[in-house]
Amino acid sequence: MPDRRTAQEALKRLTVDVADWPQEGVTFKDITPVLADHHAFSAIITALAAAGRDDHGTVVVDKVVGMEARGFILAAPVALALGIGFVPVRKAGKLPRAAHAVSYALEYGEATLEMHQDAIAPGERVLMVDDVLATGGTAVATRQLIEACGGIATGASVLMELSFLDPRSVTGDLPIATLLTI
Repeated sequence: MPDRRTAQEALKRLTVDVADWPQEGVTFKDITPVLADHHAFSAIITALAAAGRDDHGTVVVDKVVGMEARGFILAAPVALALGIGFVPVRKAGKLPRAAHAVSYALEYGEATLEMHQDAIAPGERVLMVDDVLATGGTAVATRQLIEACGGIATGASVLMELSFLDPRSVTGDLPIATLLTI
C-alpha cells in the first residue's frame, strides 16, 4: 500500500504551475497530471483517507464532504476508501432541493457554497476533502455548512496548503492534514 511520502513525491513531480490563471497574479496548481497517473492518484487517495482513520486504522468519520469542483474528484474516492458516504458541497444554485448556503471570500473573489440540508445527520462526524487550502475561506464555509446540518467537522484533508496565504489564521481549531505545504 502506498505511503504518505509516495503521495508527496507524486504531487511534487506531477503538479504543473500555470501562471496568471484564472486571473493575473494567481498561479494555478494543475493536478490533472496527478489524476492521470494511476499510481500517483492511488497514493494520494490513500494518504488523504488517512485523516479519516485513527492510529489503528479504524474509520472515525461518518461522511466525507468534497468541495466543488476538484474536491469532488478527491473526496468521492476517499469516501469509497473509508467505506462511507460522500456529500458534495456545490456552488450556489446547483442543488435541486433545500440547501444551506454560506458566502465567503477566496483568494481572487467571492463565492457562495451550498449543501443539501439533509446531507449530514445531526452528530455525524465529517472529514472535509479538497485539493488546495489557500485563504481558508472554503474550509471555513464548508465547516459552517456541516454545522448548520448538526454535523461535526472533525478535520480537513488537502493535497496542498499555500502557507504564504496563511490559511490557518482563519480556520481556527480545525485539524488539517496537508500532503504538501507550499
